[in-house]
Amino acid sequence: GDSLLVSGPSGCGKSTLLRALAGIWPFGRGTITFPADKQALFLPQKSYIPIATLRQAIGYPGLTRPVEDDQLRLVLEECRLSFLAGRLDDMEDWAQVLSLGEQQRLAFARVLLQQPDILILDEATTALDEPTEQHLYRLVKERLPQAVLISVGHRSTLLQYHQTKLELDGRGGWTMRPAGAENAI
Repeated sequence: GDSLLVSGPSGCGKSTLLRALAGIWPFGRGTITFPADKQALFLPQKSYIPIATLRQAIGYPGLTRPVEDDQLRLVLEECRLSFLAGRLDDMEDWAQVLSLGEQQRLAFARVLLQQPDILILDEATTALDEPTEQHLYRLVKERLPQAVLISVGHRSTLLQYHQTKLELDGRGGWTMRPAGAENAI
């Protein structure tokens, strides 16, 4: 249930840090250890969406349990994509059909279905308005209360969903403090 917000100026390495945590950035030194029995899910700013049925696109890269259509429709509704509920078996290039904001909401639908133990969000809500961003973060916190949440984001509204803030200064330095606190620990 711990949560960390990573912030700092553009180009300071925030996304690179998250890629290293997710195991998709091999250029570096050090050790990152995740419990072997925990599932991590990485959401970039623009998630990959396969050319497939909507059902397959929501389940990408693969669900570990069967999901009923009613549950898929509910998750779409919760992520403010109810207009897609009747299109589960439509084959499309969803990355071309959906706006970036809709794609980001679809990625949150994946989160709710896959229920990862560790969720790493790399500016995964930048195309959303603040009320929708807040709605999705609340949904994740309510539905996955034990999940570890690590986010990169710039909006001050994200502070309320994180316990700790890691601020990178762009020169190799950093400070870590409770989210919203003025003084570094």
